[in-house]
Amino acid sequence: MKAQSPEEEEEEEETQTPRFCCLSHEFFRVASANPNKTAVIHASGVAHLSTRLRQTAHPFPPPASPNFNHDNISTLLEQRVESLSPPVYNGDRCFTYSHLLKAVDSLASRISSILLGADDPHLITPKPQGDNAVNHEKGTIYAAENLETNASSSESVVDSSEEYRPKIVGIYMPPSMEYIVAVLSVLRCGEAFLPLDPYWPKERLLSIVASSSADLIIGSKSSFGSELDQLDESHWLVKSVSCPVLSVSIEESLQEYSDLTDLLWPCANEKKRSFCYLMYTSGSTGKPKGVCGTEQGLSNRFLWMQGLYPLNGQESLLFKTSISFVDHLQEVLSAILTASVPSLMKTILPGLQTHVGLRVQSSLKLLVLSGELFPLTLWEKLSTVLPNTFILNLYGSTEVSGDCTYFDCKRMPLVLKEDTLTSVPIGLPVTDCDVVLFGENASSKEGELYVGGSCISRGYYTESNMKSEKIVKLPQSYGINSVNDCKSKLYFRTGDFVKQLSSGDFVFLGRKDRIVKINGHRIALEEIEDLLRKHPYINDAAVICRNIEELLLLEAFIILEDKERLDESLIPAIRSWMISKLPSAVVPNYFIFVDSFPVSSSGKVNYELLLDSRLLTMNVKDKVVNIDCSSLLQRIQKAFHDALMVEKVCNDDDFFTMGGNSLSAAHVAHSLGIDMRFLYYHPSPFKLCRALLQKRGSCALHNKLDDCFELITERQDNHVSSNHIENSNTHESWMISKGNDDNSLPSKRLKRGITDVMLSADESSPWHFSPIFESSSFSRCNKVLHKGQPAVTGTQQTTWLANAPRGSRGHIKDCWKVYMESCVDASPMLVSKGSDIYLFIGSHSHKFLCINARSGSVQWEIKLDGRVECTAAIVSDFSQVVVGCYMGKIYFLDFSSGTICWSFQTSGEVKSQPVVDTRRHLIWCGSHDHNLYALDYKNHCCVYKLPCGGSIFGSPVIDEVRGLLYVASTGGRITAISISDFSFTVLWLHDLEAPVFGSLAITEIGTVICCLVDGHVLALDPNGSTVWKQTTDGPIFSGPCMPSTLPHEVLVCSRKGSVYSFKPENGDLLWEHNVGDPITSSAYVDEHLQLVSDDASHSSDRLICICSSSGRIHLLRENLNSSDDTILGKIDVQEFARLDLLGDIFSSPLMIGGRIFVGCRDDYLHCVTLEMPKQHES
Repeated sequence: MKAQSPEEEEEEEETQTPRFCCLSHEFFRVASANPNKTAVIHASGVAHLSTRLRQTAHPFPPPASPNFNHDNISTLLEQRVESLSPPVYNGDRCFTYSHLLKAVDSLASRISSILLGADDPHLITPKPQGDNAVNHEKGTIYAAENLETNASSSESVVDSSEEYRPKIVGIYMPPSMEYIVAVLSVLRCGEAFLPLDPYWPKERLLSIVASSSADLIIGSKSSFGSELDQLDESHWLVKSVSCPVLSVSIEESLQEYSDLTDLLWPCANEKKRSFCYLMYTSGSTGKPKGVCGTEQGLSNRFLWMQGLYPLNGQESLLFKTSISFVDHLQEVLSAILTASVPSLMKTILPGLQTHVGLRVQSSLKLLVLSGELFPLTLWEKLSTVLPNTFILNLYGSTEVSGDCTYFDCKRMPLVLKEDTLTSVPIGLPVTDCDVVLFGENASSKEGELYVGGSCISRGYYTESNMKSEKIVKLPQSYGINSVNDCKSKLYFRTGDFVKQLSSGDFVFLGRKDRIVKINGHRIALEEIEDLLRKHPYINDAAVICRNIEELLLLEAFIILEDKERLDESLIPAIRSWMISKLPSAVVPNYFIFVDSFPVSSSGKVNYELLLDSRLLTMNVKDKVVNIDCSSLLQRIQKAFHDALMVEKVCNDDDFFTMGGNSLSAAHVAHSLGIDMRFLYYHPSPFKLCRALLQKRGSCALHNKLDDCFELITERQDNHVSSNHIENSNTHESWMISKGNDDNSLPSKRLKRGITDVMLSADESSPWHFSPIFESSSFSRCNKVLHKGQPAVTGTQQTTWLANAPRGSRGHIKDCWKVYMESCVDASPMLVSKGSDIYLFIGSHSHKFLCINARSGSVQWEIKLDGRVECTAAIVSDFSQVVVGCYMGKIYFLDFSSGTICWSFQTSGEVKSQPVVDTRRHLIWCGSHDHNLYALDYKNHCCVYKLPCGGSIFGSPVIDEVRGLLYVASTGGRITAISISDFSFTVLWLHDLEAPVFGSLAITEIGTVICCLVDGHVLALDPNGSTVWKQTTDGPIFSGPCMPSTLPHEVLVCSRKGSVYSFKPENGDLLWEHNVGDPITSSAYVDEHLQLVSDDASHSSDRLICICSSSGRIHLLRENLNSSDDTILGKIDVQEFARLDLLGDIFSSPLMIGGRIFVGCRDDYLHCVTLEMPKQHES
């Protein structure tokens, strides 16, 4: 396509994009003209909706997902919408332009006064600091020079006679209304703002504050219930910096309104502001560099966009980009300066490739992509899903105000007719930007991209005397191959290599240096290497970036100071150390320890040889390394067979269509020794076999596979939703054929059974006493919480004795059961309150019930937004019950009535049992969105959120004595957090190298016990060091059980049917018993019933309840007289009783005083009781 001439562009510019004097004036004009129009929506209310839509697009599909259709979605939207223009949902907060203008005027006045030396009631002045303080020194802006000769003073980037250096005001806030107000206020004052992302590592933040010599930092008081800490005197940042800190909120800014009549407009100053913002980006020197961005650059980018794709003030724009990236400024300015609405959302477009896309197609007008390479395959998918949406690919960097070229993807078919591409072009320059291809000569079609014009920055803000080599003048002799000819004499060297197509568009080819972009983060590999060399155990480091199927992975090759330091704890220690200093997105994915690096003839590290290395193409633990293709396919089929328990597996059978879920997928991954994600992307034996052989990098084996098996036509990859398909296999039908969140459920019919069906109505039964327990709650794994106590404890319980000679067997009979309308995978929680005993449990039907534990009568019930699979918890004063659901909500329900007191919306399914933190009045709960949340149930807010590297299925555990909390994820990471005060701090991370699905447990001496899906049981001390590690016979999907009545045992169940007892202090195996059926739930020890024998054995035994996935309840009898014996085989464990239910059991049981409570996939909650010859209270 022929580019416009400069004359045509200038004419178009004059007619469509009028200039304005400054951003602050333009904002004032727009706000004054639209005082009552909505300016900003804080879209907290729509989070629930986005979570529900995201459900069908999650990369790790749950066992069953809601079957959304267009009518369901329309109904859901209509129920929550309060306004369509602009779109406002229940729970959102709206601010008008009048609010925004008042807040900006107020804050700008305060900032101006403070910078002139005035005081402010909310200003925190620095106190004398020790060695950890940030040095406060004035920075310098270094001018660009010619490559050959110095530029004249008139062409210098900064002319001190015409420009002034603004003061630096740091803004420490997440994307929010306060952030927008702060940016506009600093601009109004004529100063420069410095975005400080609260999610950056502390050391990086402090380094940037020190380098920038910030004059003031503005923080938020979290007026919108943000999980971030309030920026007060106790905050670590306030304690660490030597500049004053101002804490603000939008409410205060509106109340403390100030008139700005005495404050000059920035454009009215005699000298021009040299730059208006400072943003730090990675540098090849190993240290981040501050880029001085100009108001001219921001205005030019805005005016170009408004001229080409004008906004009329009726649109909604998404403020979705982290403040770490310069692109976020255009998201804010484009909305504010055109009277459009920016919705503050953390996640967007979650369901484009689902039924939700039907609605998105009609509402999404423009989709702008930038920051990374735009693969052609992604464009093909987007253009299919969004045929009526304009898709723009923008290119640029922080040094060129974010964007300098653009490509409208509607031209893509025409471009592809002329050129074969693998990525979308970066296109042509925006208005008033000059783009030059600097090749070997003027006719070159490939070379480095140089950018000039009003978009380029003023240079780098630095403390050294190093001149900027990035902004240069072209040689006089060079024939410029420019799209717009030479409009500027100064150019920014991007370091990007491009190719110019016949259409004139540019296509990105790669970098000439070692700067890469990972998830939008620009990072110089030298910066990572420089940091690694500072680790006390590392002598040298080399980092490479590997592209695997459009996924960029960082690999660090390390030479240690001492080889003896290398053990299994070193990598987690290095990774944890780096996370405190670098954004987690750029911490290497892999660490390889070597004796030396390959070097070139010049003696430098040969990175090409490192990149060609096959060291990481196979996991050393993979069990498929030396297997030929036919044997590998057979092994995969056997793994499918064992996990799904089906009779036959064909080459093209879809694992998830056959009834597979996340647990059975983990079983296959464990059997094959592969990453579980492979199975989700390659769900059939044939596809998985091909993928594993490709992973080995052997073309010969790949070709051999094609010869051995007829290529099967690729079916649409629909395994995300395949769990809805009913399995015809008899064994699996219980798992998948009922109650998968179908809205057409039968009407409620409670089957309450009879109160007690014990043949002998023995008056000494503990369930006939009132009360039988003190006020306590009981939940899976023998977790006991006493009302008002500070933590979950293992206090000894009242015990009843039953005479049962060893060798005799008991009998389990039905007591009562409650119809739950769908599968019951959740484990029950029992609460004793006064003389009453209640049971709390939910099911796939969305119902959550409170049941009289004695009679089975329903006290109250409530229908939640999603199915319930997690165990409930109770707050310390027993006033509220807490439970999560599949739609991501955590509910706080009134204990007596079930009324919703409060709810909190996460961004993923909640399967983790909430954990009460009574000292701090918090509930800790994990989510499928990879985050751990701390919820203040007194003040109804989230006070802390921590990314955990994977979905959280199991419960965290609190060590109250040491003030620690531990949490593990399916990403194979366990994290230790200090919770001794409200300044929560991550102490260490441990890479477990296998997913964790079960809850954690903690011993009396502070050792945390963790069960891995690969069959290992691990014990870590409070410092993260491994105390012991044991191996079981199969995958483990449940948490360990540590009852107070068996204080010297840790009970672990494996899917192979084995129950293990380990010593908690050293991991010695005490006993092992196989029940003959797979187990995916935790054990429970009846601590209220003790079996005694009057015969010669004089035994005193406990009963252990085990529920198998096949639907059988097993009671094991353990002889307490031998429980201290460390020799395997000396402890006598026998099966005492069993009962078969009609459905599979994934619920962990409770057993209290001879009664067993358990959920089943026959759609019932069962209460069964143990018949004994005689029972009497001790």
